[in-house]
Amino acid sequence: MTKLQTLISEKPWVAWAVFGATVVIVFLAGLFGASVVERRSEAQQRFQIVKPIGEWEPRNEIWGENFPREFESYYKTSDTNFASKYGGSKTVDMLARDPNLVVLWAGYAFAKDYNQGRGHFYAIKDIRNTLRTNQPQPATCWTCKSTDVPRLMSKMGASDFYKKTWNELGSEVVNMIGCQDCHDPKSMNLRITRPALAEAFQAMGKDIKTATHQEMRSLVCAQCHVEYYFKGKTEKYLTFPWKYGFTVEDMEKYYDEVEHVDYVHALSRTPILKAQHPDFELFKMGIHAERGVACADCHMPYKSEGGVKFSDHHMQSPLNNISGSCQVCHRESEATLTKNVNDRQDKIIELLHTAETSMVKAHIEAKIRQAQWRWDYIAASHGGSFHAPVEAGRILGASIQKAGEARIELAKILAVLNVKTPIAFPDISTKEKAQKFINLDMQKLKLDKAEFLNKVIPEWDKKAAERQSKMNQ
Repeated sequence: MTKLQTLISEKPWVAWAVFGATVVIVFLAGLFGASVVERRSEAQQRFQIVKPIGEWEPRNEIWGENFPREFESYYKTSDTNFASKYGGSKTVDMLARDPNLVVLWAGYAFAKDYNQGRGHFYAIKDIRNTLRTNQPQPATCWTCKSTDVPRLMSKMGASDFYKKTWNELGSEVVNMIGCQDCHDPKSMNLRITRPALAEAFQAMGKDIKTATHQEMRSLVCAQCHVEYYFKGKTEKYLTFPWKYGFTVEDMEKYYDEVEHVDYVHALSRTPILKAQHPDFELFKMGIHAERGVACADCHMPYKSEGGVKFSDHHMQSPLNNISGSCQVCHRESEATLTKNVNDRQDKIIELLHTAETSMVKAHIEAKIRQAQWRWDYIAASHGGSFHAPVEAGRILGASIQKAGEARIELAKILAVLNVKTPIAFPDISTKEKAQKFINLDMQKLKLDKAEFLNKVIPEWDKKAAERQSKMNQ
């Protein structure tokens, strides 16, 4: 201290410098303290419900009054600008991209219309617009499209919900996928709102209620992103074929046991199994699941604003948010990580197209239920070629093998019957040519859909608006 006093007496400006530095330090410390208090306050207030939320409140905007950050990020699922090499949110006509699909699904509604899935924001709009709903469909088709579904199931019971027709509940199911599909309105804890998942666990001898929070961050997605079928001719009860396990062979065994057929192929008359979107099952076969990564870790990564940490509800391809998703764990550059994904997908897509080519020929020639089930299982998955490329390659290899075996057996029969070979194959180089080949009247289908959208949908929306206005009272 004596030295400092001496220094100050000799150089008075030092005193002013010390004083100034002290003021700056105190000021910055004050700002830091205020920031800490403010952020703690934000964090404490995060789960304070500003406006009570009903047990089965379907309207996302009501939840948004309490959770604006999540609500605002969720509405970014309306953005359809991003397209990766094989996926993304951009609208893609998958039949135009690959006309082989039309022939492979001849006799099934997907041959009429199949677009790449957009964001959850469009769940109601897209199911209304698709040509697949021109024909009578059960109410079960609504199950994964709307927050109104848990409300209706609670009111009428799951069984009675499934027994209704799709059209009967059109005015009741109007809110797109959202908050209460996954969250308890009082605690915000993740919860299962679709009984089919819990029932599938029970069939495997498991209790879904024992799942950890990290497991729930995948299981809420597994309510919908799975393989399923409608059980019973009139019941149409949503069922997951997991009795024997998650592999393609396990599910095939179950389907064969119950003699399930999704449709009979219009050309080959083969009883076909149509895969839906076995995303969770294939994810379970991959390295990320083995390492304990959840669906939400990549598709809904955590982000921070102020003192609040929350899941980004802009559910999307991780390739559109590599820094927030992939680079949390991986230290490679964005270019390298994108290349890693594309390299794996390229190889699976190559196998996929090989299987397709063989099966298109086989449908014109033979029965190929096992081969098509394996091809469709991979083709129908969203990201399966990346989630589990080794398993996807194994399954497609088996598909190619079984398609080849079917064609060999048919060649023997054709030889005995003195049928001239090789068989002449049609020109199916475009979606339009392929649809004409399988005798689809696309003009009539489109006119029927336009009439439905112009006459029926306005009535549904009017009834829904009247009902929901009473919910506000």
